[in-house]
Amino acid sequence: MISPQYHPTMRVAIHTKNKTPEHEKGRQLLEEALRQRGIEVVEYTSSKTVIDVMISIGGDGTLLSAVHQIGDSGVPVVGINFGHLGFLTTAGRNDIDKLADCLNEGRYTIENRTMLEVKVYHNGRRDNVQTLYALNELYLHRHDQSPLLHTRVEVDGDMMATYAADGLIIATPTGSTAYSLSCGGPILAPGSGSLVITPIAAHALTLRPIILSDNVHLSLHDEDDAVSFTLGVDSYVCNLGGGSVIEVHKADYQTRLMRIEKQDFFSAIREKFLWGEG
Repeated sequence: MISPQYHPTMRVAIHTKNKTPEHEKGRQLLEEALRQRGIEVVEYTSSKTVIDVMISIGGDGTLLSAVHQIGDSGVPVVGINFGHLGFLTTAGRNDIDKLADCLNEGRYTIENRTMLEVKVYHNGRRDNVQTLYALNELYLHRHDQSPLLHTRVEVDGDMMATYAADGLIIATPTGSTAYSLSCGGPILAPGSGSLVITPIAAHALTLRPIILSDNVHLSLHDEDDAVSFTLGVDSYVCNLGGGSVIEVHKADYQTRLMRIEKQDFFSAIREKFLWGEG
């Protein structure tokens, strides 16, 4: 983690997805609290907008949306949880004044989080490529009427395994506490330099999650061109056919998540998951 330096003219933007009265009231209270402490609140319209911090109001999905909005700009993102679990967020809906104080007084730290670059070659065509980015994970999941997926996974050009399963998840340390965890995957610490591949309802019990270095290049495709499946990359979802090829590697930038006061990854899992509690 990197210790911050106090910025005397801090400029922040606020990101929301839900327009419920509760979220709008939270936004108003946050804007008022920030301005009372001399922090400027601006509208984030494009990557050309100069800000020091992006604040999301909502759950983890809203924070992911904010992360993708700021892209590779290096702007830190901090979340106020108006959702359910809120593992990635650092403050609750009753902590608005506390968050404003921490920003004003420089009482926060920054965690650098791995991003994945995902290239999708539709129908296997190299001239039809889509590039996406993931903070949490990418997943493949067969459609209801589709046969079982037989996803061939290559690591740095070498065959690793064919996963006969309903689907497959490739998660970063950040995403290891999300979908992958619910499918039996391990928790990865943010600085571990690793990824985890977790099958979804594997046909064979011997197909278990595996941890790899995050420096590998992965290639995925189904051995049956007739299947159809959903590809999810964080909150982005599309439908693909079996002839499509998906290539995955670590992106050339990281996302910077902000934690206020003495919060860190382990305090978050203790609080949210009651991890290590008797």
